[in-house]
Amino acid sequence: MASLSIPGVEDPDETGLSAPVCRTVTPDGDVLLLLPGDSAAARAAAHAQDDELTAVMEITDVAPVSVPHRIRGRAWVAGWLTPVPNGMRAEAAMLLAERHPVGELLGLGEALQPDPAPGLAGRTAWMMLRLEVGEGAVDDLWGAEPFEPDDFAAAAPDPLVAHEAELLQHLHAAHSDQVRGLCALLGDREQRCGLRDRAVPVGLDRFGLRVRFTDAEQRSFDARFDFPEPVRDVAELRRAMHQLFEAAGDDSP
Repeated sequence: MASLSIPGVEDPDETGLSAPVCRTVTPDGDVLLLLPGDSAAARAAAHAQDDELTAVMEITDVAPVSVPHRIRGRAWVAGWLTPVPNGMRAEAAMLLAERHPVGELLGLGEALQPDPAPGLAGRTAWMMLRLEVGEGAVDDLWGAEPFEPDDFAAAAPDPLVAHEAELLQHLHAAHSDQVRGLCALLGDREQRCGLRDRAVPVGLDRFGLRVRFTDAEQRSFDARFDFPEPVRDVAELRRAMHQLFEAAGDDSP
């Protein structure tokens, strides 16, 4: 989930935030956003014209499985918000279309229309905005860390992100005993989980698997199991998961 806030700009819906319908990152590290044209952020960006408009995008990472306390981490990106110029909208729309389902992009056609001339009435129902990143930070299982714009621009999308939800659900439904058996790899923390414990996979990326263990007294903790090396696709993920299960003493498929 992502939301956009602009210091000093109030939202008439009293949420204080504008939620992008979809977003993506350009090769240069800018964030492209598609928002309703009547949102607080879109109105403020249109009114600011060429002036720099400071904005903060807050991102909440929510586990795609049903567990208590589903938030896995948070991040924020601060920078300067401007409307995407007429001449750059087609390229921006192509980037958004490459990375989002069609249903999320129903407003792209209207967002591609030129802005009305100054002094003419009318406002588009959708607007594409660009956030030039100035700074940011991530707060997750490993702690809170700032990042630089160059690092943000250089970061590659995780190859499993589009499949994470179905992969986690498959692991939980078809391999729950093996996932629970990973507790054998936890060293001293192994004493906190046993046969009656519940183990739910709550995160998966190219670097490893995150599992939430809950004991009989409803005490929970998350553990991270790193793969021997980052995986590049689902086939490599399958081999990496077999290696994890084998290390825990269960080599069944």
